[in-house]
Amino acid sequence: MRPGFPSLIGLALLACPAAAQDIALRLPVACEIGRDCFIQHYVDRDPSPAVSDYQCGTLTYEDHNGTDIRIPTMAAQKAGVDVVAAADGKVLRVRDGVEDVSITGRGRESVANTECGNGAVVDHGNGWETQYCHMAKGSLAVKPGDAMKAGDRIGRIGLSGMTEFPHLHFTLRKDGKPVDPFAYGAPEKSCGGGKSLWEASLQRALAYQGGSVLNKGFATGPVTMDGIESGAAGQEIPTTKSPALVAYVRAIGLKGGDVQTLTLVDPDGKPIAQNKAPPLDRAKAQWMAFAGIKQPAGGFRPGLYRAIYRVERDGRPAIEQAFGITLRP
Repeated sequence: MRPGFPSLIGLALLACPAAAQDIALRLPVACEIGRDCFIQHYVDRDPSPAVSDYQCGTLTYEDHNGTDIRIPTMAAQKAGVDVVAAADGKVLRVRDGVEDVSITGRGRESVANTECGNGAVVDHGNGWETQYCHMAKGSLAVKPGDAMKAGDRIGRIGLSGMTEFPHLHFTLRKDGKPVDPFAYGAPEKSCGGGKSLWEASLQRALAYQGGSVLNKGFATGPVTMDGIESGAAGQEIPTTKSPALVAYVRAIGLKGGDVQTLTLVDPDGKPIAQNKAPPLDRAKAQWMAFAGIKQPAGGFRPGLYRAIYRVERDGRPAIEQAFGITLRP
């Protein structure tokens, strides 16, 4: 989101040439991008009221000064996902004790001056520092003055501060000013310029994605967004005797005009249910779709049922993902 310790609020983007003392960052969350964590938002590189990420996409919002790394459900958050140091350094400041409560329904004013929630700031020398926000209450494992090695545990992802979903808000600063670790030194509003400050081993995993599937699965009845977020959706494994077979997905990073289709096919490859949504009226941070069929007379046939989710953007495929389940008696 747009968190910050009161003394660390600064939204100017640094645009300077790469220097010999550039930092190399490891992923600040103990997860695998694209499998059990996803980038929801990038730095907003447009100083106007419009928004633009480093590829001139819409995976950001106005004045967003960091990278949001999201985990797929609250169940994953409760199980525990570590936040780790992105580089060697020394802890400057920490905050703990903020409740893990979404701002949904209670407003931003409820977290005034604690937008970062439970967080930490680490100094890496040569003017570099990193900030880690929205960690779980009571999870911080560091204190001011602690020396850190890259990968050392700082805390765990939570829901504290100005946030509506479990994620780490990660901010990188150079000489006190936020910079974009995906496009360091690029001019404002540029597309694809600058230098990546992520370790070479992360470059492929962190390649820009214009939208991703956050959750997918099968259920035995209706699916809700709350059920997906809590992790309750899909807990009951469908069988040939289930009252229904429902395929569902939750996608992030969709754009206005995107056309989504979710098709459920039987073991013969024949479509048995389809949900084709009208074009989106505007960009969506997240969107849920499902398609299903009630149990036929005598039950479902045993075998492999597949779901295919497709997103068309400007007449071209943008996202495509298939997943399946084998129904047994």
